[in-house]
Amino acid sequence: MTANASASAPPSRDAIYKVALASIIGSVIEQYDFLVTGIIAATVWGDVFFKLPSLAAIAAAIAVYGLGIVIRPVGAFIFGNIADRHGRKDAMVWALLLMGVSTLLIGLTPSYDTIGVAAPIALIVFRLAQGISFGAEFGTASTWVVEQAAKSPQRAFWGAWVGFAIPIGLLLGFGSVLAVRSNMAPADFVAWGWRIFFFIGFAVAIVGIIIRARSQDSFVFERLQEQRGTLSSPALQVWKEMPLRILRTSLVNAMFGGAFFLSFVFGTGYMKAVGFTSAQSETVGLIAAASMLVFMYIGARLADRINRRTVLLAAAVVFLIWAIPYFYLINMHVFWIAVLADVIGFGFVFGFGYGAIPTFYTENFPTRFRASGASAGYQVSQVYGGGLIPIVAGLILHAYGIHKAWLYIGLFVMVYAVLAILAILATPETKGLDLEKI
Repeated sequence: MTANASASAPPSRDAIYKVALASIIGSVIEQYDFLVTGIIAATVWGDVFFKLPSLAAIAAAIAVYGLGIVIRPVGAFIFGNIADRHGRKDAMVWALLLMGVSTLLIGLTPSYDTIGVAAPIALIVFRLAQGISFGAEFGTASTWVVEQAAKSPQRAFWGAWVGFAIPIGLLLGFGSVLAVRSNMAPADFVAWGWRIFFFIGFAVAIVGIIIRARSQDSFVFERLQEQRGTLSSPALQVWKEMPLRILRTSLVNAMFGGAFFLSFVFGTGYMKAVGFTSAQSETVGLIAAASMLVFMYIGARLADRINRRTVLLAAAVVFLIWAIPYFYLINMHVFWIAVLADVIGFGFVFGFGYGAIPTFYTENFPTRFRASGASAGYQVSQVYGGGLIPIVAGLILHAYGIHKAWLYIGLFVMVYAVLAILAILATPETKGLDLEKI
């Protein structure tokens, strides 16, 4: 009887920690792979894979980056279904394997000068595979950790461990690019040096797969399997029962997708266009990523202490106010002012809000299709948020030029901030919900 009681008891803090650690290690690897891709897309791919005029080549590279985001809902559907039928851990292992292989293949893709038009075609295919893998990651990883911490009063804090992977991945990505670029001739970096990061990403993915494979599944999911069993098609069922909830929650993350693109992808290229060196723009990103980790921790603690909606609203309002001033400060071409712009526009907005985002998505869906619902809501937003914004921004950039495009892009992403604010206000607060009863 004692053994049975112990087996049915909620996980200890140590057990929660082990799942959180397994989740963040794999997520950091995925973030590193995907975020390094963003840096390289903005600074290298235009020269390597596209035989187009300079500005058009940058726009094409950014558009390819965006395609990998648009495809994410496919990954959310496939791996969310696996997670809700067979377990959160199994889905996370297979997703990381796909990410590792596709990342390696991007690193091996020959240049346009070597194989012609086959180069950008291959790049697009491997980028889409990378995007499918990434579509599986956030919603399922969040579900895995938050369910394990379901009875903890620090549920948002544990959920934020999945979010911590983003600034850590950024720090590793920016830091490694800076280290390699500073020790290599620019021509060599463009010719072959950038491929190093993709080989590293593949190698560490193998380590992450081993760590995840040795982890346990969430106790909430295991209880569901024992007591009620799983659905035959959870990814379809959540769309039948909760389509409006998926769309409403997706509006929240669409705004964060805009903040990420504005400062990380377009912002990096824009800094170079107004006169910052590649090293300077990447250093700005490195500092902003470090600040994001701090703000994320604060946001998570406040999400547990106050509630999820207050944290999300604060981030959305600051982004709405800051979108245009961000570019004005970058245009001043002063390094520390650019740092301030990125720390507020990216570090605070993205970091503070993401202290609540993992728990927000997980708590909005019931256990029977929680991974599918959280993944769908999170990744659908990437189609019209993180994915559409780079594509539209590329068109605006090509049409108006670097010195005029920023105003239209800034106004464009402000719309996403307004929609996020409305969605947050329309979503009931979820702090304190019993995850086993929904």
